[in-house]
Amino acid sequence: MNSNLKKMVTAALFAALACVATMSIRIPTPGTNGYIHPGDAIVILSGIVLGPAWGLLAAGIGSALADLIGGYFFYVPVTFVIKGAVAFLAGVIYQRMGRTARSRYAAVILGGVGDIALVAGGYFLCESVVYGAAAAASVPANVVQGVSGLLLSVVLYPVLLKVPDIRRACWKAE
Repeated sequence: MNSNLKKMVTAALFAALACVATMSIRIPTPGTNGYIHPGDAIVILSGIVLGPAWGLLAAGIGSALADLIGGYFFYVPVTFVIKGAVAFLAGVIYQRMGRTARSRYAAVILGGVGDIALVAGGYFLCESVVYGAAAAASVPANVVQGVSGLLLSVVLYPVLLKVPDIRRACWKAE
């Protein structure tokens, strides 16, 4: 199969996974009308498996689609940018650091740390324009979501490596 077609199909799969993971388990956050979900793990892994550019598209589209389907219309473009940036950052970190098995795991963890910073900070900046100082109420929930995304991505990463095409895609980043 053509490698570009494979990349496109894998990106579409990760977009669908990001959407489903975001919508499947939703823990409402008090006072913010938002929710905590496991989708950030897929966002992080999108950048790692697909690389920065394709990961950005897959994570951004899948996460924004979850907001669109879920009725969070205001957040669709914001989510596309923030989740896309997370995947891009995770992909860049993985490509630059992932030379050995140990450094690959460290890169996944750092991608998760980037997720925490970009999600909590990005949504805070966006919401502060609309809600003012009250936007700070969403920061703790976004940090919890980021930590759960980090933990899930560390757990799912070795599982994904068992799939030969995924393993090759990850290690091609070197």
